[in-house]
Amino acid sequence: MKYAELDTPALLIDREVLMGNIGRMQSYADAQGVALRPHVKTHKMPYVASLQAGAGARGIAVAKVGEAEVMAAAGLEDILIANEPVGRTKLQRILRLAEGTKVSFGVDSVFHIEEAGAVFGAAGRRAEVFIEVEVGERRCGVDKDEDLYPLLDAIERCPGVQLRGLFGHDGNTYGAADMAECEAISRGAQRKLVRFAWLARERGMAPEVVSYGSTPPLVRGVPIEEGVTEIRPGTYALMDASQGSAQGTLDMCAATVLATVVSRPTQERVILDVGAKGLTMQERTAGICCSHGKGFIMGHPGVAIARIFDEHAIIENAAFREAVAVGDKVRIIPVHICPTCNLYDSAALISGEAVVGELEVAARGT
Repeated sequence: MKYAELDTPALLIDREVLMGNIGRMQSYADAQGVALRPHVKTHKMPYVASLQAGAGARGIAVAKVGEAEVMAAAGLEDILIANEPVGRTKLQRILRLAEGTKVSFGVDSVFHIEEAGAVFGAAGRRAEVFIEVEVGERRCGVDKDEDLYPLLDAIERCPGVQLRGLFGHDGNTYGAADMAECEAISRGAQRKLVRFAWLARERGMAPEVVSYGSTPPLVRGVPIEEGVTEIRPGTYALMDASQGSAQGTLDMCAATVLATVVSRPTQERVILDVGAKGLTMQERTAGICCSHGKGFIMGHPGVAIARIFDEHAIIENAAFREAVAVGDKVRIIPVHICPTCNLYDSAALISGEAVVGELEVAARGT
């Protein structure tokens, strides 16, 4: 069938654009001499994760224990939970998962280490942990050099924990004023990670992995600093309107939401049958990823969604209003694809106008 025959709203993934994105990032990682660990919380689809692994990725990153469980069940290996799971319930789930899959997770406090050590140590096992380093996003992670040492000491005295690596994410690149600033932020973040790895090495605890994540600079091909061993981009596989703004093109956007024109109530206004429950209400209002709207209309340059309600998207554009009729279908490039994917049970894989497969968003809601 043709994708235009699908009921709406529907999530579409363009197969050729997706494969191009996957191939380019893998080639970049190979050229830089680092491993690629895609962050699959972007798409939550085992099919796409398997394509990334098949192209050469040496592991995946996830945000949550549930995502790790779904991906492991689908045969994905070497999973980093790039987050700090807290609570014995989550740690017991990770312990069970680690029986058949190489899995590690983030820590940034002595509490995390001691709790993990208690759960894994009681089972005669050792948790593999990554210390998170705060590299500019002002979120989780150890910030100052002296913050690292208590964690290294705790790992050393906990027989149920072993250090596998360090990781950092500089989401602040999204707010850079231009790509020159984006590169400067990225390289500064990488250098901080490398310095912390050197500090750990000085204490006799050399990390196997030094992992850096952020999509905008990596898609643009920023050089990787010596000492970084792997990269963790996420959005690159599907891209979105904000990433397109940073890159200066929407041609790499593999994911769109198909919607129907349901009303043209004024000379300027068009209403589509998708809202916050199919697109999210997110937008980016500053920096290289600024999107100036809540979604772009594919094939109609400059036309953006102005407002979103639960089930309606509002466009205020007289020319667009004259170009469409009630019942027409249009494709929306979401501003932020990660939460958008999480709103759908499945996506239609398309090639040209044809639907060539259905992809389960198996990790949604986990």
